[in-house]
Amino acid sequence: MSDHAHTRADVRLRPVAEADLEAFFEQEQDPEATRRSRFPARPRGRFMTHWATRILGDDTVLVRTVDVDGAPAGHIVAWWDGEGETRRRFVGYWLGRPYWGRGIGTVALALFLREERVRPLYADPFAGNTASVRLLERHGFRPAGTVRHGDDVHTLLVLDEEPLLDEPPTRE
Repeated sequence: MSDHAHTRADVRLRPVAEADLEAFFEQEQDPEATRRSRFPARPRGRFMTHWATRILGDDTVLVRTVDVDGAPAGHIVAWWDGEGETRRRFVGYWLGRPYWGRGIGTVALALFLREERVRPLYADPFAGNTASVRLLERHGFRPAGTVRHGDDVHTLLVLDEEPLLDEPPTRE
């Protein structure tokens, strides 16, 4: 457990600022984060183009910076995937390693689910990332199967109803 585990952080969501993208890029380059997520780090140009066109440039995407004590700790994003009857709304998130294990993801997801009202809402974390699976389950997501991304098995979770945590939890 980190030295910060018992420190109450000020966790907020805010619109993404252009300066946040550099922090997000650096967070994606962390080898431990990519190992846990099974999401490969992208070269800078591809990363910035993806954010400019597929996230910030798509008005159907809801994205927020997770701000902790005034610093960009990561992001949470909801997007549409698929076409026609297979179209689904997904949520995903990424936090920098200094923010892991401190309850920040729990607070941030609770805040985001107040704003993102589409239900059902899906998530598909890597099955081996048990912390991410547990985080989603605490908010009412339930297992709905598995999906493969390349060679990796991911747990498909779905939130059909309102989240279980109405208020962001507090840490003493």
